[in-house]
Amino acid sequence: MSNPNLNAFLLGELSSRAIEKIVLNEAYDVTQVPTPALLLDVDQLASNQKLMAEAASASGLSLRSHAKMHKCPEVAKFQLAHGSSGICCAKVSEAHIMQQAGILDILITSPVQHPSSLDHVVHLARTNPELKIVLDSEEGARKLNQRLFDESLSMTIFIDIDPGLGRTGISADEKLLNLFEYIESQCGQLRFGGLQVYAGHCMHIIDYETRVAKYQRAMAHGVRAKSLLDEQGVCVPVISGGGTGSYDLEQHIGLLTELQAGSYAFMDIEYRDIESASSASFDRFGIALSLLVTAISQPSSRSFTVDAGFKSLASDKMVPEFINLEGVRYHWGGDEHGIVALENPSRSVKLGDTLRLVTPHCDPTVNLHDYYFVMQAGRVGELWPISARGCSR
Repeated sequence: MSNPNLNAFLLGELSSRAIEKIVLNEAYDVTQVPTPALLLDVDQLASNQKLMAEAASASGLSLRSHAKMHKCPEVAKFQLAHGSSGICCAKVSEAHIMQQAGILDILITSPVQHPSSLDHVVHLARTNPELKIVLDSEEGARKLNQRLFDESLSMTIFIDIDPGLGRTGISADEKLLNLFEYIESQCGQLRFGGLQVYAGHCMHIIDYETRVAKYQRAMAHGVRAKSLLDEQGVCVPVISGGGTGSYDLEQHIGLLTELQAGSYAFMDIEYRDIESASSASFDRFGIALSLLVTAISQPSSRSFTVDAGFKSLASDKMVPEFINLEGVRYHWGGDEHGIVALENPSRSVKLGDTLRLVTPHCDPTVNLHDYYFVMQAGRVGELWPISARGCSR
């Protein structure tokens, strides 16, 4: 048995993952798909992508779709072919998978500090001059610059601005200017590409006016950051940020140049249930992702059990809901099961019936599955591997 070092082992594990779609020998009726299974309605995906690309363009923005949501090179390629200018990845290992699939214009949206992560970034940069990453500290800049210097490489970086979330980013004050000066004077391998201002804490605020007000306060940090650099004569070519919940607010602020939206492509309950400018729900984008389940047991006349629980669906506060079946309510029934209360069902459900659920939160639900069963007109003819599932490094 060979004895690779740890980093070589991890890179080999990532490189061995399936990244290409599987075309089935025929298109199968959706009821024949083994459950639980993630269904991806490709026509609705196309509609969502078209709407977001058009909305971004109308606001003067490019669309950098966030692949942390779908974790699938096939979806990313679809987005790039239909209006996206590039993609984002939250983790270096996600970027590895996307780059392996031939996607180059990638922005890694979280700073890294661990030596193995820095080595991984440099490994990807060797063959991808379009790879970009954010950083928010002199320490992070120093470490990345040294590793790039050792390899005679250079890389574009974005400075991450804290929008008041207190998660990552640097404050829009003297600290920003000091970091920029450090990069310019001490980090010859780093090219300043712009700023990132991502206000993730605003995206799921239900009340529209409250969301608008909080988002404007958050983005004021980005406005200050750009003003500080402008005053120093610094050109800021790109300002990246925003998301699905703020896509229609950017034109009123005029700060961002590219939009990092992700969930619009699939949608889920958390986004569907926030207000939009003109509606009590966020109905501009339709539900493209659902979970197919089977009714497997009926221990009570007032309930039945389906074959999907915490290991198939992820949620921190909501429960999934059925599509085209009213008068029932899903309850968590453990790791493998959901218990469905029959309150006043709009139609009968028999054992063996397959049913579709809207996911509470698409991102972590996707991370629990190996494939999308790609559906068109009620039939499944392709499987798209969720190649970056589990990529948390």
